[in-house]
Amino acid sequence: MNLPAQHPLRQAIAQAVQDVKSQSPMAPSFTNFVTMNFVANAQLACGGSAAMSFIATEFDAIAALAKSAYINVGTLLPSYSDALHAITADLNESAKPWVLDPVAAGLGQTRTDILTDMQHNPPTIVRGNASEIIVLAQLWGLDCGSSSHGPEGVESADDVQSAMEPARLLARFMAEHTPSGQAAVAVSGEEDLITDGTQTFRLHGGSPLMTKITGAGCSLGGVTATYLSVASPLVAALAASMLYNVASDAAAQALDALNQCDSCAPVRQALPAGPGTFQALFLDALAAATAEQVSAAEISEC
Repeated sequence: MNLPAQHPLRQAIAQAVQDVKSQSPMAPSFTNFVTMNFVANAQLACGGSAAMSFIATEFDAIAALAKSAYINVGTLLPSYSDALHAITADLNESAKPWVLDPVAAGLGQTRTDILTDMQHNPPTIVRGNASEIIVLAQLWGLDCGSSSHGPEGVESADDVQSAMEPARLLARFMAEHTPSGQAAVAVSGEEDLITDGTQTFRLHGGSPLMTKITGAGCSLGGVTATYLSVASPLVAALAASMLYNVASDAAAQALDALNQCDSCAPVRQALPAGPGTFQALFLDALAAATAEQVSAAEISEC
């Protein structure tokens, strides 16, 4: 059942969106350099600010000025193992909340070692696809009874429903081992699933065109960290995912209108607007989305 319009959670989500737009919080990122530009642009579009670094001492200095941070293990370099160990230890020592995107979890020993090590200094929010969530729970020794088909590159080989129990176990583990005692896991897919280990919610998954652009998930992780600067883990994860669903639907509608525009017909017959135009429209939609629109998006409790 869709949550009522006056539900306190919707009000908290609206407040988070307003606070990001008014405060412009910085959430520094140690992120996939393939999608770094999109992550920064998405953070700016939603109202936050961005900073990127791959050097542990520099990242720690930037994070000390911020209220949250984002780590994405998408494309690895040899120096990342030591850097990420030092960064995550420092984040937890300073009680700084942070978001992890365990991109392609289970692919290769180096990635496995990095993600396994993070169990000792766990994030506040994990955001990933179903396969990544299941594999991360397995790497951390959480007995979820679920098995993953394994990563297919950065894509999911599992459905969101199969990740529900692993997501809940991860959220509970993180809540027990993070300074704030609060955590959340966000599973992205055709239908998104978000849980704090106790409450679990389903969201409309946004436009299918999001799967046709590089960095949709990475940038969602960065925006989730932006919202984590002003809200609890559960509210931050919900607000970011609901914003993305609203913005991607708006961008898809604008794309359709552009392709049906009579004055644009000669151009569009030669080259219809597609993923490239959609990405630009999506950033515009992120910036245009209001707190009321985001908080009114479809959300139901499991």
